Amino acid sequence: MVKKRILSGMRPTGKLHIGHYVGALENWIKLQDEYDSYHLIADYHVLTTELSTEEIYNNSIEMLIDWLAAGLDPEKTPMFRQSQIKEHSELFLIFSMLISKARLERNPTLKEQARDLNIENIVYGYLGYPVLQAADILLYKGNAVPVGEDQVPHIEITREIARRFNNQYGEVFPEPEPLLTSFARLAGLDGDSKMSKSLGNAILLSDEPDVVTQKLRKAVTDPLKVRKNDPGRPDVCLVFTYHKKFNPAEVVQIEADCRSGVLGCVNCKLNCSVKINEFLAPMIEKRKAYERNIDRVKEILNEGEKKAKAVAQLTMKEVHQKMMMG
Repeated sequence: MVKKRILSGMRPTGKLHIGHYVGALENWIKLQDEYDSYHLIADYHVLTTELSTEEIYNNSIEMLIDWLAAGLDPEKTPMFRQSQIKEHSELFLIFSMLISKARLERNPTLKEQARDLNIENIVYGYLGYPVLQAADILLYKGNAVPVGEDQVPHIEITREIARRFNNQYGEVFPEPEPLLTSFARLAGLDGDSKMSKSLGNAILLSDEPDVVTQKLRKAVTDPLKVRKNDPGRPDVCLVFTYHKKFNPAEVVQIEADCRSGVLGCVNCKLNCSVKINEFLAPMIEKRKAYERNIDRVKEILNEGEKKAKAVAQLTMKEVHQKMMMG
């Protein structure tokens, strides 16, 4: 039986945090055995909000190391840079002719992100971000895309573009389905927003134990639980959310002890940091091994790009034939 194919990716911003793992990477690792998986380092997408390019390559390598350390297998999953597969740009150009400006402006994800990033003057590339994303997915004929709920509107645009192309020129592309992650977002240590390195509220996958413990000490908890014996409200406590993900075996007891006032926030945070450190330890060990053999990391990237290039060229050959352009 032929496996269905998935395509997913991340913008390269350097080392990843546990929010990236929970929101995407964990799901990718599970799916790589069920699907024919391709994973994209979306370096062109960086330019939609940041024109500086000097850090993109190093950030790509750091992110790739985290992918490998977390468990993505290069034998099962080609990993590659978008910028090195020129067919992404060509298909993006073709797809740009198949969607209106008005449709892109109705994209709720774009509006929310522009507001969060305080973007006042939206450039063409940023408005067309979902079109480039559609090219990324459909170039590999992705049947499904693992995403958080906030990205579902982008997948709908991809489906619309695939349908429009197929109706206009002939059947080439599938209409991909979103594969929703079960734990889509992880709040940052400040409790105010999702985890982000730029906001300084993140625990990195590469953070050593003492760093994790120090960061957890500052994490926001129930503001009404001032003293140890005060009854707490786990449902509004950020640290309890982390326990649910990284310490599920103790969640019932922690909830009961917090509500009764038996468990204080200091001990709760220490326990949580221990569990997160236990979770991160094998990844950190693997990361250090890859850091000592950076040539192997670059080799994995080069191999992934060759595999992706071969698939991309076949798709564009079919596109050209359907469009009678060669």
